[in-house]
Amino acid sequence: MNRDVRRSATRGLVASSTLGALIVAGSRNLDHFDAALVAYTFSILFATFGLTYRYSMWLSRPPTALYWRRGWQAFFRRGLLIRHAGQLLSRIGLDVLGNRFIVRRGQLRGLTHLLIMWGCIIAVAITFPLVFGWLHFSPVPGDLTRYEAVVFGFRAFRFPHDSTLAFFLFHGLVWASFLVIAGVMLAMRRRMREGGAAALQRFAEDFMPLVLLFAVSVTGLMLTASYTWMKGYGFTFISILHAVTVIGTFLWLPFGKFFHVFQRPAQLGVGFYKDVGRLEEKAHCRRCGHAFTSRMHVLDLIEVERKLGYRYEIAAGEVEHYQWICPPCRRASFVMAQGLLWRGHRGGSSLPCAEALLPMPTFANRGLGEGPLDSEDAENFHP
Repeated sequence: MNRDVRRSATRGLVASSTLGALIVAGSRNLDHFDAALVAYTFSILFATFGLTYRYSMWLSRPPTALYWRRGWQAFFRRGLLIRHAGQLLSRIGLDVLGNRFIVRRGQLRGLTHLLIMWGCIIAVAITFPLVFGWLHFSPVPGDLTRYEAVVFGFRAFRFPHDSTLAFFLFHGLVWASFLVIAGVMLAMRRRMREGGAAALQRFAEDFMPLVLLFAVSVTGLMLTASYTWMKGYGFTFISILHAVTVIGTFLWLPFGKFFHVFQRPAQLGVGFYKDVGRLEEKAHCRRCGHAFTSRMHVLDLIEVERKLGYRYEIAAGEVEHYQWICPPCRRASFVMAQGLLWRGHRGGSSLPCAEALLPMPTFANRGLGEGPLDSEDAENFHP
C-alpha cells in the first residue's frame, strides 16, 4: 500500500468518523435517532468514506495537485482577494447553482441538469437531517393541532398541521421526486435521440445513474400514494424496495458518474487561475512570436509533464521545450516534419530560434463563435 492510498484511506476514515460523531451529538446521544433508518445511515457513512478516499486520490495526481494548489494561490493573491471573494459568490450562484456552463450548451440540456440537481439538493436537505436524527417533528404538548420542529435537540418553530407550510414541509420529497423524474426523462430523451450522445454513452456511466435516480424517486412516490390514498396497502414491500434503491445509490455513489458532482466545484479554482494568468506575463511562441497563453501556464504544464514521466524537451533545437510553441505552429511543424519524412529527409529541426520568426499559420475558418462558451472560445480556441 503506497503513501497516497494510506493517506486517502486515513482521510476517509476521519471523514466518516466525524460524521458518525456528529450524528451521535446531533441526535442527542441517539435519543432522536430512528433505528429503522440505520441501514440508510451506514450506507451514507460508507459513501462518505468512499467519496473522501476517491477525492483524496484524485487530488494526489500531479495535474490535479498542481492546479488545486495554484487555484488557492490565485484566489488569495495579494491585492485581488476582495475582488475574488465577490467573484466566488457570483460564480457559485451562476456556474454551480445555476449551471450556466451547461445552459450555454443548450437550454434544454441546462433545464435537464437543473431539474435533476435541484431535485437531489432538496431531497438531500430533507432526508439527511431526518435520517441522522438532527431534525424531527413532534406534536405540541397540550395542542395537537400544531407541530414543533426540533433541530439538534433545540425547539426551532411551531406551525399548524393543516397550514401551507406544513403541506410543503411534509411533501418536500414529493416535489423533489417530480423534479428528478422530469429531469431523468429529458436526459433519457437526449441519450436516445441525439446521435452524438448515443455514440459515446455507456450503460454504467450514462444510464445507470438515471435508472437509480428514477427508481428512488418512483418508489418514494409509491410510498406517498400508499399511505395517502391506499390506506397503507403494500407499504411494507414498497418501503423495503425504496430502501434497497436508496442504499444501492449511496453504495454506488463513490464509484460512478455521480462523483463528478463533487469534482465540479474545483472548477472555480481554475477560473481564478485563468484570471491571474490574464494579468501576468504572457508566453510567446518561439516560432512565430505571438502570445498564446500565460507564462505561468506553460511552466506549470512543463512541471506536470515531467512528474508524469513525459519528456518533451527539444535537445537539437534552439527551443528548449515543446510547450513554448503555440498550437497553430505545433500543427504546422508536425505537417512540415511529415512532409520531410515523406521526401526521405530525416533529422534537423523545424522550430527556428526567436531571431528567425515565421508567420503564425492562419486558417480560412478559425471556428470562433462556433462553440457554446463565447469569450472562452475566442480566447482559448486554437484552430
